Amino acid sequence: MAHLPLWTIYEPWGWGTADAGRALGYLKRFGSVTVLNGHIHQIIQKVEGKVTFHTAASTAFPQPAGTAPAPGPMKEVPAADLRKYLGIRSVNYVRSKGTPALTDSTLVA
Repeated sequence: MAHLPLWTIYEPWGWGTADAGRALGYLKRFGSVTVLNGHIHQIIQKVEGKVTFHTAASTAFPQPAGTAPAPGPMKEVPAADLRKYLGIRSVNYVRSKGTPALTDSTLVA
């Protein structure tokens, strides 16, 4: 688990980290690696070799997908729509089954 993505998603906004290569180097000895992170407040997935990366939605405020002039909360979201942009991720792992099962859901009732 990491706060920042361990792959560069959008460098101008700091959506990545310079020491990710070193961190991932420690994980090379494993046959399969799942990296879970937040920070960017969006659901994005990527597979690179034996590593699967998953970012998660926000429980606090939505953030635009690299299309705004700067990172930060989306301020133009109508109050009635806000819960569509916020979410929770559940992770279930059964050792003998291999990869974890991730379920993302919005806060819409």
